[in-house]
Amino acid sequence: MATAIEACVHCGFCLPACPTYLELGEEMDSPRGRIFLMKEVLEGSLTTDAAAPYVDRCLGCLGCVTACPSGVEYDALITLYRARAERTRKRGIASRVLRAMLLRTLPYPFRFRWALRFSMWFRPLLRWMPGRFGALTQLVPQQIPSAVVLPECMTAQGPQRGRVAMLSGCAQQVLAPEINMATMRVLAVNGIEVVVPPEQVCCGALAAHTGAMQDARRMAEKNIEVFPHDVDAVITNAAGCGSGLKEYPMWLRGESRAASEFSTRALDVSEYLCDIGIKDPPAWEGTLRVAYHDACHLVHGQQVRNSPREILRRIPGVQLVEIPESDLCCGSAGTYSLEQPELANSLGERKAKAILSTEPDVVVMGNIGCMTQVDVHLRNLASSLRVRHTVELLDAAYRGTLGEIKGG
Repeated sequence: MATAIEACVHCGFCLPACPTYLELGEEMDSPRGRIFLMKEVLEGSLTTDAAAPYVDRCLGCLGCVTACPSGVEYDALITLYRARAERTRKRGIASRVLRAMLLRTLPYPFRFRWALRFSMWFRPLLRWMPGRFGALTQLVPQQIPSAVVLPECMTAQGPQRGRVAMLSGCAQQVLAPEINMATMRVLAVNGIEVVVPPEQVCCGALAAHTGAMQDARRMAEKNIEVFPHDVDAVITNAAGCGSGLKEYPMWLRGESRAASEFSTRALDVSEYLCDIGIKDPPAWEGTLRVAYHDACHLVHGQQVRNSPREILRRIPGVQLVEIPESDLCCGSAGTYSLEQPELANSLGERKAKAILSTEPDVVVMGNIGCMTQVDVHLRNLASSLRVRHTVELLDAAYRGTLGEIKGG
């Protein structure tokens, strides 16, 4: 942590890239302000609890990492600091209950599905609950999709060009299970065999980014153990998960070799498809105006900006339009929308308005958290605009169903 802190020269390039600074205009709610606070805590000049409100308001979006000319590893700094601070900070009862509930529910699809069902029964009551518990309604969908059992293997169509293993994720399996099936179909069409290790667990990102590093390490160790080594890549289709897999060497510093080997094979599905060269979708006579939103942990966490756009441009009839402030965080940020509901709602509304300004037929992105957040705030603005994953659009192009997406 000390190295990252010392690298910051307080130049201010991070300020316009930081969503909380843009919203609040407060120096301590900027990356360089938080670095100063963390330094004071580590040196014993400030208590953990005094710095906590400002550090807690950090989305971990990593926009500052992209903007920083000095190469400050803020991503590692904020993650490791939160893990250290969690040992000594004093949380209120409501914060402890919510934190425990999220850590013991969201990473486990079976538990999460039942938690959502339970919450749907009490939706009217939740709306009247204060603060963080009232914000739980943001996670409760109008309808829970039917569970999808993924095959352990999907064979390549035509000549086989490669073999990959896919991370199936946690919340996504419950909220949008069709994304995984679309991913497997798209890879198969492109000549890739896909295996889904049945013993895999949550990537651990949610735990790591909320300071529960022991849980994160346990999940990382399990995934490194159960994922096959004889694959070309470990494919992810959720930006937060992919960024988490790439952080394994940081979480498991004592086992850096195995973690490094695993993390180097972790690729977002859009990046992998562009690397191998995608099969051209069949011609389509219609047109589809598509707005693309950059998920923070894809564009900043993994530095993947062009691949999704390249895929979208390859789809016949697609007119790609850029969203103002496309790489500014939407306010989802894992559990942030529950822990900081006011800021999350403000950022969500800002993002929804920016998307609507482009007048698209559909808005596309590569992260389930962003999809949930954007969908909520589009509906709050009385919009019926559809939200889709990048790979879902490519899958629809291969299957000849793009007209259904445009038709709503």
